[in-house]
Amino acid sequence: MTGTEQDELIDRISADSLTTRRDYLRIVATVSGGLVVGSTVVSAGVLHRHGDGTAPPLKVAEHLPKGQAVTFNYPGEHDRAMAIRLTDGSVVGYSTVCTHLACGVLWRKERGAEGELYCPCHEGVFSARTGEVTAGPPPRPLPRVVMVEDDQGAVWAIGTARSGESERAGLCRGLEESNPVLAERAGCAAEGAS
Repeated sequence: MTGTEQDELIDRISADSLTTRRDYLRIVATVSGGLVVGSTVVSAGVLHRHGDGTAPPLKVAEHLPKGQAVTFNYPGEHDRAMAIRLTDGSVVGYSTVCTHLACGVLWRKERGAEGELYCPCHEGVFSARTGEVTAGPPPRPLPRVVMVEDDQGAVWAIGTARSGESERAGLCRGLEESNPVLAERAGCAAEGAS
């Protein structure tokens, strides 16, 4: 290869690398802009969040035996949830959307004394009793679905609580949004002040 041919080859490689750098910078700028816009939308509350306090009560089971679970949609028709009857007889409910990357959470009753909630996507594990993260990458506990049992043994979903929020705080938030007078009578204003 002559000196001129070698210089032409070096010029062509240099021109290609500049194009690649420009393309790379354009991609980085586009992705960064998308992340800024996306995080602004999420933090502003524009997207629907589990637990907005507006859903009516929903009967999820006529009877739920100890150590069993039932899935249902609540508070909306696209919000996946699960009710679990723990071995001590108490009923708990959670969103079945993992707080890590929104994969589906499954019930594994054979794991531990009370079973566990498990996300197979990235090995996330949640306590069946509290919804708290016990293993894996999820950053927050599962949002709660407030469950009650009527006199005939039917299990009802009556409200929601956001991730890390107590059931009472979730119910009070929902009442304050839908019926402030009833919220005051239930003592929600006093709880919010403390």
